[in-house]
Amino acid sequence: MSNGKTSVWKMFPGAFWSANVMEIFERMGWYGFYAVSSLYLTGKIEEGGLGLTSADRGVIQGIATFFLYLLPAVFGALADKYGYKKMFMASCFVMGPSYLLLRLPETFWSFFAVYMLLAIGHGMFKPVVISTIAKTTNEKTGSMGYGIFYMMVNVGGFIGPIIAGIVRGWNWDYVFYASAAWILLLGLTCLFFYKEPHRDGDEEATSKSLKEILHGMVSVVGNGRFFLLVSGMLTTLVMGSKWWSFSLVGSVAAIWLISNLLIDMLLRMNKNENRPWFLQPMQIGEGRYMLFLLLMAGFWTSFNQIFLTLPEYIRDYTDTSDLINTVTPLASSFAGLFSSMGADTTNWSMAFLKDGQIKPEHMINLNALGIIIGQVGISYLLRKIKPLMTIISGVLVTVVSFMIFLGGGSGWVVVVAILVFSIGEMMASPKSKEYAGLIAPPGKVGMYMGYFYWCTALGHLFGGLLSGTMYQHYGPVEQGGVDNPDVMWWIFAGLALSTAIFLAIYDRWVGSQNTVESQKIEA
Repeated sequence: MSNGKTSVWKMFPGAFWSANVMEIFERMGWYGFYAVSSLYLTGKIEEGGLGLTSADRGVIQGIATFFLYLLPAVFGALADKYGYKKMFMASCFVMGPSYLLLRLPETFWSFFAVYMLLAIGHGMFKPVVISTIAKTTNEKTGSMGYGIFYMMVNVGGFIGPIIAGIVRGWNWDYVFYASAAWILLLGLTCLFFYKEPHRDGDEEATSKSLKEILHGMVSVVGNGRFFLLVSGMLTTLVMGSKWWSFSLVGSVAAIWLISNLLIDMLLRMNKNENRPWFLQPMQIGEGRYMLFLLLMAGFWTSFNQIFLTLPEYIRDYTDTSDLINTVTPLASSFAGLFSSMGADTTNWSMAFLKDGQIKPEHMINLNALGIIIGQVGISYLLRKIKPLMTIISGVLVTVVSFMIFLGGGSGWVVVVAILVFSIGEMMASPKSKEYAGLIAPPGKVGMYMGYFYWCTALGHLFGGLLSGTMYQHYGPVEQGGVDNPDVMWWIFAGLALSTAIFLAIYDRWVGSQNTVESQKIEA
């Protein structure tokens, strides 16, 4: 006899569940390597690493992931035009071979080239899976649907690094094989179980040309001239991360900015509007939204230090013997149980320990575990608080987490810092998307949400470059540093704190702008 309640399994169509399964495999593949990438890139050559500097590591991670989160705006539009399933399968054909190829490079440029290819593959996947979730949920099921999806993101992000941490104890090649295997399972899930969701009202998207799609992407920032200015500034920043001195970067940036402004003044004197894009005065697109994304990039810059800087810090500065002493009785009982069943547990410690210390990836993985356990509770407790206030509070919590690292390099200090950081992430990350939707003007909510990943892209670019530069300078003497990592954590905390302050100022400014606009409408 029915009680009138619908099972959660029946609330969503099959495409929803297959998309969530694919998301788990995609996250297992990406985070399986990403969580240990800093260790691989800077690891000793004789131990299977590439032996790169921290600065080079930061350049690779920053630029590649920047494009990973920038490209979904393009591939999402292409998926609308050519079909979701085709884009899913295309992403698998790029990601799978890329992971297998990633084990082969031995130099900066060769690894960078393959890693960029891998980033493109993941950039193809990302917009299609979130679009599937959007198409398979409605107003009644949306909250639960996105909650399930966010949970699956962290399930994949939790399992992937565990497997990678275990297999790298035997050989680094197994890390790449494992990631490729997850992508294979992703592709098989798509091929046999994924059914394209019905897409009402998408006729306009399917009729757009590639030129129109790229123009739409640029128009969010501004016109072509302003996009060129921004691209030049970002290129200058990237060059300064490895190839140019800070003084040269400052000079080139100043010259590029001033020359563009002078050219713009001259172009504005010409009233002829029928001219090519490069002769048009600069125009800013969705300026208010771009400013919000730039400020949120500060949060993501700080956030990425957990995956970029912390692995090296744990490897070089953290003594995890206190943690080992705590878990040894439980681990011994667990191993003894399997030994009594005939299993050989002699080398099991290789899965979790290296040089007598807990592997960094297993400690960092507490971030995903904390989110899996606590996200629902945190969201419930903060459900009645305004989004921006929650975002600012979450960023302030991350400031506290960075300060905890100053308490000493013991295992428990790092664990507490990671868990406190996770609380800040659970507060700030989900609410940032909600706030973006709230500040969007009528008729532009979809576009605002579609380009939200741009702040993540900038955060990865800035975070990667800052991480490499900071650790190269403040890290161990044998790596060319000054052996003072505390200063580095002060800088990261200062960045997060300034982000919170500027977000508060931004909110007041947006509120005053909305008040002025409302008064004009009433008048």
